[in-house]
Amino acid sequence: MPDLRPHRLERASSFYPQISCQGTPLSASFASAMEAAREAAAGQHYPQATLYVVATPIGNLADISLRALHVLQLSDTLACEDTRHTQGMLRTFGIDKDRSQLLAVHQHNEAEAAQAVVARLQQGQRVAYVSDAGTPGVSDPGARLVAAVRAAQLRVMPLPGPSSITTALSASGMVPQGDNGFVFFGFLPTKSTERSTSVQRLQQEPRGIVLLEAPHRIRELAQALATLGDRPVTLARELTKQFEEIATQPAHELAAWLQADLQRARGEFVVLVHPATISTDNTENLRVLRLLLEEVPLKSAVRLAAAITGAPRNSLYNSALTMQKTLHAATENTTETD
Repeated sequence: MPDLRPHRLERASSFYPQISCQGTPLSASFASAMEAAREAAAGQHYPQATLYVVATPIGNLADISLRALHVLQLSDTLACEDTRHTQGMLRTFGIDKDRSQLLAVHQHNEAEAAQAVVARLQQGQRVAYVSDAGTPGVSDPGARLVAAVRAAQLRVMPLPGPSSITTALSASGMVPQGDNGFVFFGFLPTKSTERSTSVQRLQQEPRGIVLLEAPHRIRELAQALATLGDRPVTLARELTKQFEEIATQPAHELAAWLQADLQRARGEFVVLVHPATISTDNTENLRVLRLLLEEVPLKSAVRLAAAITGAPRNSLYNSALTMQKTLHAATENTTETD
């Protein structure tokens, strides 16, 4: 079975040799970047006995931050998902690390390797952790490592940077409906039964949805999402790389759009299901809310009405309070009349 670990979405090693800045190999171009990193970041405080969680580029190496470059250079130990991959990235940046300074921490050994990291931190070392690409701990290894370090009451310092998830969101035009926001599902299960159950959950979710998918399963996912009808879906593939593509199609047309050009199914995907359109018929929303108020407490009625109608919860809550006040006033008037 192929390796379907979530970090595959962020992997960019095959692209590193091809990327250049104005025709100059990045290894040469980054000499000035390293100097800029020292000037910009060296005056800041980088305490010992600290785990630095460092985000790295998802495809375009020029997206590395000056602070990340400085910490990668400064660290006593560099924990990483794949030592060979990370060593290649470091060489491109002009950073030299001895093999003894690299420590493999990936999804298959994270619990055990975390203890080795804790031991080095307890010796006063600065340890940086990078996944193969992107932000560690977000559909990538790193969360168990951070939990172990925190459990040992040691410091964790995040260095923010590239993420395929936020990159795709920023270019999708996905507008939250009301106050509902969006939910992150990540990769769906690979087993057919569990996958079908997850797809059914997607069909019942009115909020925006963020998914990750591998190229060999993107057509299957597109067919499953067809039941969402006209609901827009954005596919973002090969983000920050040479063949980056971001396109939005109605859910029922997604499979045909992919089939029209075989190149469209290549690369790793962020899939953004836009929120369901909220009904503008407030009369129906209020009718549902009124019926629920007759049966359940106010907060429960508001929560259920929001789920049924897709209307903003704050608006429904204010309407529910008004309904209760009106009902209370009517009850008092009836009592006085009697």
